[in-house]
Amino acid sequence: MLNLATLLSESVKKHPTKAALVIGDAQVTYGELGAFAARFGGGLAKLGVTPGKHVALMLPNVPHFTMAYFGTHMAGGAVVPLNVLLATDEIAYHLEDSDAVALVVWEGFLEQAQAAFNRVDTCQHLIVAKADRSDLSAPAGAHNMTALIGGSEPVVDPPNRMPDDTAVILYTSGTTGRPKGAELTHFNMFFNALYAQRFLMDMTPETTALATLPLFHSFGQTVIQNAVLAAGGTVVLLPRFDPKSALELMVGHGVNLFAGVPTMYFALLHYPDADSYQLDLQYCVSGGSAMPVEVMNAFDAKYGVNILEGYGLSETSPVASFNVLDVPKKPGSIGLPIWGVEFKLVDAEDNTVTEAGAPGEICIKGHNVMKGYYKKPEANEAAFKGGWFHTGDIATRDDEGYYFIVDRKKDMIIRGGYNVYPREIEEVLYGHPAVAEAAVIGVPHESHGEEVKAVIALKAGHSTEPAAVIAYCKDKLAAYKYPRVVEIIAELPKGPTGKILKRELR
Repeated sequence: MLNLATLLSESVKKHPTKAALVIGDAQVTYGELGAFAARFGGGLAKLGVTPGKHVALMLPNVPHFTMAYFGTHMAGGAVVPLNVLLATDEIAYHLEDSDAVALVVWEGFLEQAQAAFNRVDTCQHLIVAKADRSDLSAPAGAHNMTALIGGSEPVVDPPNRMPDDTAVILYTSGTTGRPKGAELTHFNMFFNALYAQRFLMDMTPETTALATLPLFHSFGQTVIQNAVLAAGGTVVLLPRFDPKSALELMVGHGVNLFAGVPTMYFALLHYPDADSYQLDLQYCVSGGSAMPVEVMNAFDAKYGVNILEGYGLSETSPVASFNVLDVPKKPGSIGLPIWGVEFKLVDAEDNTVTEAGAPGEICIKGHNVMKGYYKKPEANEAAFKGGWFHTGDIATRDDEGYYFIVDRKKDMIIRGGYNVYPREIEEVLYGHPAVAEAAVIGVPHESHGEEVKAVIALKAGHSTEPAAVIAYCKDKLAAYKYPRVVEIIAELPKGPTGKILKRELR
């Protein structure tokens, strides 16, 4: 048997009185977390949720997420984490597409979630989680999560699950077409968490991590929640990132592990009062999108750390490659494939690219790769051509085997017959003294097919003009690469993890 809930139950045995989760001034010990999760699993069974069924979670970074996540696995179910910012139509789509039989929702998102729940006949149970544990009320036809836990017998022996049984269905961002659910197995998720815990970072019971990456996202779920709890460490929950709150929590709770996306590192680096906080960080990891080298170097120098940048997707559980502690990192690189995982680059005809420095699409094989998109046979056929998972990401490989993301395949700009990779131009823009954020996209052009456009936000107290930014880039890039159009806006649009949303800019 290999059940993802083992990650928690083993730590419960070893550290029953130790803090597992912290939120604000409150904490949940391992013993309490294990008991709540087991009782939630018992509550699901009481509602008729049988092993193999899917349970959707629409919860922010609160203890209820972790209780429901592992409780669902203790009941033998599979978890479908949903972005808490989804609108009613989107929630209904995810519930229907995933065949979820229950939805657990945070009270703050109840209105849109309940409207969606009412549309989907296959989703039979609505469970409401509330911050006030003394409030046991629930809307008509719904269940209160605290009351369900309190009134249910705990699961003692979780149902037998096999390594290739589905543990989690993670929905992709849907930048092309409607979102697809990546079916990740118990083995996918278990091994990926243990890799992060034992090999990527040497996590121990002394590890205290800040969880500001959404737990409904694969990065925060595996690298923070699952890996840290497997190590017997403490997870400090921050439901919504802002630099002031993050810095205060890191100082107040002695956080020594921080995982974030590049925009979070930038915000921490440039927070006006950052110098008044004395951080004691041991490990920092970055993923989700490419980390600008200038930001990485400045953060490393300011806080005396060594940010490790990696790469992964929802479809790869998510960790696929990383710079690691025991060899020098290469800034700008996503590192080397993790143990047991293979990469190769292919061209547009699916031929293997062998020349160092030549771009190609990353294809992956290994223990971390999903078993497929849920109920999407045609998408699976396209994604697994030749037995390799095709990521849609363009990269180069140097002569030492390190990979460097060039860009998303769909983001590549073709200007006058030349391939232009936005990532390269963005690196130049981040070197401009006035630029805080930058994104490069292609826009239609009558003669060139596409023209290169840069959208930037400026640092506080700085000013510049589009013409000056164009001249700056022209001096540093080939003639076909530099942007001919520059738009300056107050702030670039971002997703829940802080990733810049190019589709909205388009």
